[in-house]
Amino acid sequence: MIIVYGATLAMIAVAGLLTLLRLVRGPLALDRIMALDVLVTMAIAAIAVGMTVREDTTAIPVVVVLALLAFIGSVTAAHLIEKREGMR
Repeated sequence: MIIVYGATLAMIAVAGLLTLLRLVRGPLALDRIMALDVLVTMAIAAIAVGMTVREDTTAIPVVVVLALLAFIGSVTAAHLIEKREGMR
């Protein structure tokens, strides 16, 4: 089972590197906002895998706070896009 956890963390790491690339290169502000949102989501996934490996649930409050921050960030980005569309 440790192989599955290792493979999962490796895939999250590769996805994180690709997301960082989008964060740096993204031509639009929306690309950068969504890249940050995806990074937070991947951090939540990595913490969840780590909790599973350790069989320890003490990081659940951290996961909940990160999930709330990601939700607020997504809603704020959607509001920003809607506001910009109204200005055109």
